[in-house]
Formats: sequence, C-alpha cells, structure tokens
Amino acid sequence: MKYLPIPNELFVKNRKKFVSKMKKNCVAVFNSNDIITTSADSTMPFQQHRDIFYLSGVDQEESILVLFPDCTNENHKEILFLKETNEQIAIWEGEKLTKEKAFEVSGIKTVYWLNQFESIFKTLMAESEGVYLNTNEHLRANTENETREDRFIKKLKIQYPAHQSHKSAPLLHEIRSIKEKIELDLMQTACNITQKGFERLLKFIKPNVWEYEIEAELIHEFIRNRSKGFAYTPIIASGKNACVLHYIENNQLCKDGEVILLDVAAEYANYSSDLTRCVPVNGRFTKRQKEVYNAVLHVKKEAEKLLQPGTMMVDYHKEVGKIMENELLKLKLIDKTDIKNQKPDWPAYKKYFMHGTSHFIGLDTHDVGLWNKPIKGGMVFTVEPGIYIPEENLGIRLEDNLLVTDKGKVKNLMKNIPIEADEIEDWMNSK
Repeated sequence: MKYLPIPNELFVKNRKKFVSKMKKNCVAVFNSNDIITTSADSTMPFQQHRDIFYLSGVDQEESILVLFPDCTNENHKEILFLKETNEQIAIWEGEKLTKEKAFEVSGIKTVYWLNQFESIFKTLMAESEGVYLNTNEHLRANTENETREDRFIKKLKIQYPAHQSHKSAPLLHEIRSIKEKIELDLMQTACNITQKGFERLLKFIKPNVWEYEIEAELIHEFIRNRSKGFAYTPIIASGKNACVLHYIENNQLCKDGEVILLDVAAEYANYSSDLTRCVPVNGRFTKRQKEVYNAVLHVKKEAEKLLQPGTMMVDYHKEVGKIMENELLKLKLIDKTDIKNQKPDWPAYKKYFMHGTSHFIGLDTHDVGLWNKPIKGGMVFTVEPGIYIPEENLGIRLEDNLLVTDKGKVKNLMKNIPIEADEIEDWMNSK
C-alpha cells in the first residue's frame, strides 16, 4: 500500500462499536471485494470492501472477518481468515499479509488461512442462533453485479436455513457516519493532497490546454503524495461541459473566455476527499461569470451555517433551496412568476440547481449514513451548491468537506484551498 500504517486502535474501536449493537448469540461475517476481471488475464486494480476495511484494516483480496462476541471459545470472538501466502505468491504478486502482520494491522489475535474457514465457521454456526449479513443498502447503490458477499449470502442461506438473518448495514451506516480522530486525520491528509493538486493546476491552466492534460497533472501530484489517485472519476468540464453534472470524458480543448468546472479530489488510505472549484481558462472571470460565481459562493457559505447537530437533512436541503432561489432572482434567471407557478415537488430554482447540496463523505465519496436521523457531531459532509446555465455555456459549482462538531460549529477540512474569485485570479496570474 502507498499509505503509511494506520494505528490498529482505530479498527479495534470500530469493532467494539459494531458488536455492541449486535443481538445476542449472533455471528457477523464480512467479505473482501472480488478482483474484477476485464478480459483475457487483465484485471481492474483491487478496491477493498469498505466495511471489512473499517472493521479490520485488512486491505487485501480473499479475506473474511467473523465476529461472534458471545462465543464460548474466547479465541473465536473475532477471527480473520486470509489467503495463505507462500514464496511463489511473494515472487509473482508481492508481499501478502502473514498472520503476524495481520495482527499488527487489525489487532485481531486469531488469524487462520482461508482453507480452514468452512470447518471453523460450521462450529460457530452450530453455537449461534443468528447471523448478520452484509448487504449493500446505500440509497444510490448499483447492485446488478454479484459480489463475493452476495455469493456468500446465497450459499449460507442454503447451508443454514434455520438461522435468523439480521442486517449489518443499518449498524454500519450509523457508526461509520461518526468519524474517529484517526479517520479525520486520514481525511485531512486526503484534502491536503487535493490542495497540492489544485494549486498545481492554478499555475498550469491556460487557453488551449486539453481537459485530459489537466487530469494528468492531478494524477501525477496525487500519486507522488502517497494517494492511489482520484477518490472518484474526475470531472474536468470546460465551457458548456460544466452543465453536464457527471461529465467524465475530459477530452475537450479549454478555450479562452471559458470557465472550467473541476470536480476532482484525492483519496488517501481508502478515505475520500471531494472538491469542486471553477477557474477561468485565461485567468480572469468576466463580470457575468463572477456574478454567478459569487452567488454560488454565497449559497455555500450560508449552507455551512445550517449544518448543525439536531438538524434533519431534508429540512437542511429545503432551507438551502430558499437561499438559492433568492440568488437566482438577483441573477434574473428566474422571476416571481416562476416561483408562483412552481410545482411543490420541483421548485423553480431546480431549473438551474437540480442536485442536492450535501452528502456524507468518508471511506466512500458518497458515504453511508442515516438520512432519516438528525445530524450529529463527528459527521462529515460535502457542501456543494451550483448554478448551471446551458444558454450561457456556464456551470459553477463550489464544494468543500466540512466536519460538524458537537459545539455546533463546522470545521472546513479544505479551508486552505483557494476559493474566493479574486484569490483564484491572483493565483493564476502570479509568477
């Protein structure tokens, strides 16, 4: 791994939080992700399942974590099963976790090789009454592809039909949404790497650069700072491309007079950052571009004040919508007649600001969390309002990552990344 070792106290604490919410006499199982094939003998780079990583720190394929806090065998209250490493694997694939190294990473004392899983798991299931299954219940999840976890669940239900099934997802969504100090430090590192990449761009962007050249500058800066790369597919959208919310082709020329929307950020140790900035290709915003830019920035600053413990996200988004409505009126993009005739489920402002303002962020860019529960201290959200005007070939979105504190203040993890329009121009025009 490129990232530095993470103290295993994080994973020990995470497991304690999870098992404290389990029902009595139940087993919980977590599987690694598959290595995804492309064609022939090629594969995609491995991405660990965030839940097993959160609970163990194991960042390796073909791993299984089993938690059984009520097991009579003290050694089997928590178990890691790993792919057995050997000299040949080390030569062809590189170093894999040994049992000793797995303990250092996770804090789990009992580590077996994967070929022992079936026999040991049978003894655990004979003693238990229920099992926690780890399904993907993210509200925006694409679950078309069968995962290693899916195959395990299918097989388990055939082999152990009398066991009660419980869901791990609600427990994980709750505890993962409250970040520990170590997690916040990792997220801050991701944000700091993102800052280095963005500041590099402010010196690089000029008329007639290509969007993909900007992408190349970023990936260089991210990887040289111990990131695997982008936390999500980068959006580098110049001119009218900025009005396509998930534009990812990044293959167009950046022209004089245009504004580039950059929704780009680094990961670090599997933790995401999520940044959006907009910059003028020639280093100077036009009067109109700056008007729209400052309107979005105003909405963002006001939205940050609304991220308070006890607030429901649905109410938060409604309030941000009212602020945006007022800015669009000032910009003459909508008028009072539009507001009078608006539909209850699609306000007038949605014509120019059609997405939400905030989402959870953490191990996933669109992280898990309980949307039907009030905001709590320790949660981290994006704040990302935008205005998109296709008829003007202009799209502006501004985004930072903010920690909500118990004291009701927010801490901006990206506070040092340039965002004011004048600041952007100064950076781009300085030697």
